[in-house]
Amino acid sequence: MVKIFVSSVIDAPTDKVWSLIRDFNAMPAWHPAIARSMIEGGRPSDAVGCIRSFYLQDGTHIREQLLMLSDFDFHFSYAILEAGLDLTNYVAELKLTPVTDGNRTFAEWKAEFDTTPGNETGMAGLISQNVFQAGFDALKEQFAGETS
Repeated sequence: MVKIFVSSVIDAPTDKVWSLIRDFNAMPAWHPAIARSMIEGGRPSDAVGCIRSFYLQDGTHIREQLLMLSDFDFHFSYAILEAGLDLTNYVAELKLTPVTDGNRTFAEWKAEFDTTPGNETGMAGLISQNVFQAGFDALKEQFAGETS
């Protein structure tokens, strides 16, 4: 099993960052790798159990299910159901924590998954850099200077 963890500090209040990322269907609005997304079956995008079907910029199709969402803890988790990537048993969590010194946000994104033996380092690098860090970098850019 591969385990990855990426963290960052976003110069914006946690409630502002959360208001953007809590929508399970909003990734195209903040993540540069996501081309388009929809929630299957017309369910609300914050309903636990809903499934988002989305496409990466390169055309890869992925389906993920929302497992947990907590507005109190600024935290959600999800599982990949189908992906055009070499991974299985993928479960991830994204959590925000207020940084009171400067009214900023500590963001952490972690995942566990299986992949083909010998491909662990490659998939860990792909997910940690092209998904998690790229998402945090885009959020930092989008919220630049919003610490008040």
